[in-house]
Amino acid sequence: MGSVAAAMKEKGFRVTGSDDKVYPPMSDFLASRGIPIHEGYGEEGLPDDVELFIIGNAMTRGNPSVEAVLNRKLPYLSLPETLKFFFLRGRHNLVVTGTHGKTTTTSMLAWILESAGKNPSFLIGGIPSNLKQGCRLNDSRYFVLEGDEYDTAFFDKRSKFVHYLPELVIVNNLEFDHADIFRDLDDIKLSFRRLLNIVPSEGMVLLNADDPNCIDISRGCPAPILEIGFSENAGHQIREVRHGKEGMDFELFGEPFHIPMVGEFNVRNAAMAAAAAHFYGVSIGDIRGALASFEGIRRRQEIRGVAGGVTVIDDFGHHPTAIAQTLAALREKYGKARIWAIFEPRSNTTRRAVFQDALPAAFAQADGVLLSQVARLEQLPENERLNPAKVVADLAAAGKQAFYEPSADEIVRRLKPLAGEGDVVAVFSNGGFDGIHKKLLDAFGGNG
Repeated sequence: MGSVAAAMKEKGFRVTGSDDKVYPPMSDFLASRGIPIHEGYGEEGLPDDVELFIIGNAMTRGNPSVEAVLNRKLPYLSLPETLKFFFLRGRHNLVVTGTHGKTTTTSMLAWILESAGKNPSFLIGGIPSNLKQGCRLNDSRYFVLEGDEYDTAFFDKRSKFVHYLPELVIVNNLEFDHADIFRDLDDIKLSFRRLLNIVPSEGMVLLNADDPNCIDISRGCPAPILEIGFSENAGHQIREVRHGKEGMDFELFGEPFHIPMVGEFNVRNAAMAAAAAHFYGVSIGDIRGALASFEGIRRRQEIRGVAGGVTVIDDFGHHPTAIAQTLAALREKYGKARIWAIFEPRSNTTRRAVFQDALPAAFAQADGVLLSQVARLEQLPENERLNPAKVVADLAAAGKQAFYEPSADEIVRRLKPLAGEGDVVAVFSNGGFDGIHKKLLDAFGGNG
């Protein structure tokens, strides 16, 4: 939202905003762009001479600003609609979707186009180390977007990605997620079918050849389709995958590639990004060089530090599949080292009982597991909530060290005497988790 506000000002608009609890770095960023922000949502924060209001996804009916806009019968758009009308028209829009791997694949694709001199605009739900920012809006012909299937706004319950005027769509994979807005997997598939239905006939859909759900949603798609994966029937088959502690090697288009990341899922992410760039004429050499120099994304297997010989890793994973894949990749990288997994049930899906039975299996590659209390548990009836203590009990029954500790501080106190030199601690959360990474490093470093 802040990046779009700055870009709108660069287009010549006078821009103001309202938000709650404005804090750095976004407050500093907006101030540096000369964009005043009103603290809170009172009607006094809404100027009289406004041409257009942009209403964020977090806003709901009952919000004073929202009610004022509706009562004054003023024009308004969602953020995805704003992108569509002011930034995406007439461009090559490359939209990366799927339950897992969106941020990594989008970042890889943007970096490939950047390395090839195409200076793309991009909108990414993370911060790629190579690009130093998650959003850039310029006049390039190319726009790379992470296509979120979450709903658009309180007044538009369609997925955000249907507004992105896609010319090329990547579908990495498809599983049930976002239990707060989707009824079931079929409901999610419907949303993806709507997206594929608006890809132009001169565009392209890149599908995961190994995922039956991806194949299912492509039936009847009016745009050209190319399947990519390890399957023999894939249009671009990934071959000769070789694992290493410092990265992965593989072949695509009959050519060798290397990524400085571990995990077979990252090979697929890279193959998707490579195939998309190849569709737009980027040379194999440029693709190879960009993938080899890709530095990753913050909060994706990000090493936060080493203290007392213990490596602390931060990962955004919150779906059982993502957790399992990340732990498998860490096992490949760290071999026989003890791996401790810490999980905060914080997303709108993992706070619910949806994955109660799936979560224990997700931690198969960990030597020990610690779960915290469900975030914002008062918002959910007890019978709908995930029961972390039961997950821990199931893990313990399977012979794995597992503990339920409600808070970050209690988790650190529990783990400190258990973890030792050479161990790896992987923290899974899509939030700040009360600064647990620093608390762990302080504890293992002798300061806790």
